[in-house]
Amino acid sequence: MLMEDLYRQLMIQIGEDPNREGLRNTPRRAARAFEFLTRGYKEDIDAIVNNALFEADTKEMILVRNIEMYSMCEHHLLPFIGKCHVGYIPNRKVLGLSKVARIVDVYARRLQIQEKLTKEIGEAIQKYTNALGVAVVIEAQHLCMMMRGVEKQNSVMTTSYIIGEFHEDNATRAEFFSLINK
Repeated sequence: MLMEDLYRQLMIQIGEDPNREGLRNTPRRAARAFEFLTRGYKEDIDAIVNNALFEADTKEMILVRNIEMYSMCEHHLLPFIGKCHVGYIPNRKVLGLSKVARIVDVYARRLQIQEKLTKEIGEAIQKYTNALGVAVVIEAQHLCMMMRGVEKQNSVMTTSYIIGEFHEDNATRAEFFSLINK
């Protein structure tokens, strides 16, 4: 069964008529939208990184902050929306700047929980850079918490993944958190 047919059946199950004027093309559009929102399953991190690792003689922190991210809660199939901050301390190699954001997108565009998403991003950065330390923080609002259940509109969930020098050195960790909170 095609995803479009599943959306049509879903509409019937909630009492709608998928043949009425405003809904005639909705199953097709919804299926295409869902495929777009979950396109991370079809993307290959190796192809995205594409050897965009460059020699660098620095051991200073690299930080990309406020990376917009959109994901889908695996429990309710509702979006969570926020920002991701990624820091790493290079070990003779730096990753192309846009690749950091692309890595975030690949994992975010899958059915997720925020805790797992944070770890997957951190592990990917570590894998490709062999960094001396990696820190990832995600701050997100979950529509499953805002639109249903407890209906808390201003709640923000924060998760972190901290390894290497960020975990071992309090000053490095403090610098990271200071920079992401500017």
